Amino acid sequence: MDEKQENFDIEDIIKKQRDFFKTGKTKDLDFRIMQLQKLKNSINSNETLLLDALKKDLNKSTFEAYTSEVGFALNDIDFMIKNLKSFAKPVKVKTPPAYLGGKSFIISEPYGEALIIGPWNYPFQLIISPLVGSIAGGNCSILKPSRSAPETYKAIEKVISDAFDEDYIYVVKNGSIKSSELLTHRYDFIFFTGGPTVGKLVMEAASKFLTPVTLELGGKSPCIVDKDTKIEYAAKRIVWGKYLNSGQTCVAPDYLMVHKDVKEELLNKMKEAIKEFYGSNPKESNC
Repeated sequence: MDEKQENFDIEDIIKKQRDFFKTGKTKDLDFRIMQLQKLKNSINSNETLLLDALKKDLNKSTFEAYTSEVGFALNDIDFMIKNLKSFAKPVKVKTPPAYLGGKSFIISEPYGEALIIGPWNYPFQLIISPLVGSIAGGNCSILKPSRSAPETYKAIEKVISDAFDEDYIYVVKNGSIKSSELLTHRYDFIFFTGGPTVGKLVMEAASKFLTPVTLELGGKSPCIVDKDTKIEYAAKRIVWGKYLNSGQTCVAPDYLMVHKDVKEELLNKMKEAIKEFYGSNPKESNC
């Protein structure tokens, strides 16, 4: 499919989703909970496919793929199912003097049409977890997973197509349209995870329509180790956080600020932790 054809399809999908949103079905809390359960069921049904895809794309072990991606997303779904009705309750607030005699509440309303653009380093979790929020918030969604994780892209397409109609949730076909072209259309909310360079382009595109955005862009993450710290625990936690997902985590420790009295001990304990976690030759590790 060429880009022009996909662009036409995106326009058609956006219209279908806006029409579906206007029916008011997504405002019903029981409907939202049902959709979250459908998403959970589809993920569970496709678990093996997802784990295999993450292995092919990122060489993730089964344990790491489940704990950092599949299981992470399932936990988000369970949390939202349990708490959605509480989150959606009107919040009573103080009535301004001009409206004395009345009562004031904050009522949460869906945005409408959400675009979710995901990264390559957590290609499943960082598409599905924002989707969980979108569903819980009563929105329709268009998903754009990362082209750099093609097998996971296919698996996401299956998870979504098994559970939902495209007039509610749609996955853009891989390689058929660039994110820059996708951003020329109007949405009601955009959620982007990635780097600052592309994040600026997303915000620029959104500003043309005054579309609200969430930009999850990472940043520098220092780790401070004081002399009173339990060094063995600190070393293991630093190594785990740094090397999880081969270090490709936006909140992984970037640099250490260590009290000089415990510097050498920390370095030695970190070396021991690396060997304990990954063996004498980490390149051969399946962890």
